[in-house]
Amino acid sequence: MGQIVFAAAAPHAPAIVGLFDRAPPDSQKVVKETYAAITRELLAARPDVLIVFANDHLANSRITLYPDFLIGTAARHSGPHEWFQEWIGCRDYSAKGNPAVAKALFQGMTRRGIRMSTRDENLKFDDNISVPVVLTDLDRTDITLVPVLQNCTVPPFPGPEKCYEVGIALRDFIERDLPQDMRVGLFGSGGLSHEPGGVKYYKIDEAFDRAFLDLCVRNDHKALLKDITVDRLEAAGIGGTAEVLSWFPVMAAIGERPGRSFGYTGWPSFRCGVGGVIWDLDTRQ
Repeated sequence: MGQIVFAAAAPHAPAIVGLFDRAPPDSQKVVKETYAAITRELLAARPDVLIVFANDHLANSRITLYPDFLIGTAARHSGPHEWFQEWIGCRDYSAKGNPAVAKALFQGMTRRGIRMSTRDENLKFDDNISVPVVLTDLDRTDITLVPVLQNCTVPPFPGPEKCYEVGIALRDFIERDLPQDMRVGLFGSGGLSHEPGGVKYYKIDEAFDRAFLDLCVRNDHKALLKDITVDRLEAAGIGGTAEVLSWFPVMAAIGERPGRSFGYTGWPSFRCGVGGVIWDLDTRQ
């Protein structure tokens, strides 16, 4: 049986790379300390594979045929796609994929009633995968990557309850279907509050962000499912804040374990609230 050895989540806002040097010192500190901690603990956990739930931003599928979850099964995952290179402002990367785990994930989730799609060619990655890969230097490690791009844009997208259900199935898949002693890391890439291109483009809902981070640190699943509704997500930023739904499969998969955060910044030029969580897998509440 496989074992979950690492679980974390953080925003992938492109500005935390491209505008980092212009940010005030306290905002730089949050970004730096959050991703430094994630990198440090990811390396210490020594996962064989990192499954990243991220958000697809209309780059890989037609709106009329838009999958809720798209698994990248390529042998390598390279980016950022040329359309997004200047916008994100990060270096190129090429991370080793894990086609065997990716295809097993598709088959295993299908058997558990979770509909996912797969794509064998390299996906068009924007900030969704590019930012966490570059900020953790994942491509410079031996850890393999399985990206799962999640629909949080095209209605009806999977809401909190569905994403939580995905996480429960994911845990069962890891424990029952993966090879014995395979070490698995989980990462939720997305959020926090933002409204890309909308009337609140430079307005960050700090109250929502801090409340959400507190729920994630406590990992109170009942409260998360009660308080973090689609309506609340959209009120905090239409078309953007729902990216935090990528955190739900991770939290559901690990159970109610406490987490740690490394500060929060709502610097407007990031155009997104920034703060992350690492969950302690060796301690139960």
